[in-house]
Amino acid sequence: MDAADVQDDLVNVLFTEEQIHARLKELAAQIEADYEGQDLLIVGVLRGAVMVMADLARSFGRHLEMDWMAVTSYGSGTKSSGVVRILKDLDTDISGRHVVIVDEIIDTGLTLSWLTSNLASRSPASVEICTLLRKPEALTMPVDVKYVGWDIPNEFVVGYGLDYRERYRNLRDIGTLAPHVYS
Repeated sequence: MDAADVQDDLVNVLFTEEQIHARLKELAAQIEADYEGQDLLIVGVLRGAVMVMADLARSFGRHLEMDWMAVTSYGSGTKSSGVVRILKDLDTDISGRHVVIVDEIIDTGLTLSWLTSNLASRSPASVEICTLLRKPEALTMPVDVKYVGWDIPNEFVVGYGLDYRERYRNLRDIGTLAPHVYS
């Protein structure tokens, strides 16, 4: 779906599909260099990170392993509930492994702070975070993020995996959702 298909629902387009792909290639190159000669497991956070994870993984020029977790602190609203729940756990034992958590956005930081602690308790060699977007003004929990695509304002954004009530995930671009849609 293109931004033109939902233009009345968007205030503006923040990043085009082309900009997103270029930035993910840069992040993949940085991660690849940091883990040169080491096995790497990237862990996508379902469902939002599907697009980011797929395109990031395809940007690597080496083998890597992938796994998925589903955690939530949102439900169907636009604000975090403050409670993190695991909906799907890893299938992979991460003991002694280098793990990079891949997410589409860090908002309050609650989910990623909790997830990082949870995975660190499983004895990995390392745990780092890669996110396409981060909202520094919205952070309420400290989160050490090694790989960031872009910092953005504290606005409700959709597209490229980001949703509002499970809609807009397949939008190729990332845009600011118009308040009339969720008010």
